[in-house]
Amino acid sequence: MKNRNLIMSEGMRALRTQLGTVGAEMFVFTIKSEEPFNYTEWRRDNLFENMTADELLNESVKYAEMNRPAFKKLIAEE
Repeated sequence: MKNRNLIMSEGMRALRTQLGTVGAEMFVFTIKSEEPFNYTEWRRDNLFENMTADELLNESVKYAEMNRPAFKKLIAEE
């Protein structure tokens, strides 16, 4: 299992890769500024908006198939 510091570091790296440095900072600021922030509610209402459980499962399977080498590497490192 990865420790908290490693997860935070990898998370910030992923945010910077996808959003750029400014976008990543804006994301973190937005999350921190909405007190109290309910991630579960936000995820339900925004992240998978209008997706059925079957659609989410299908997207997850497609992603796993496309990224299988990366998943295998992560599992081997743990």
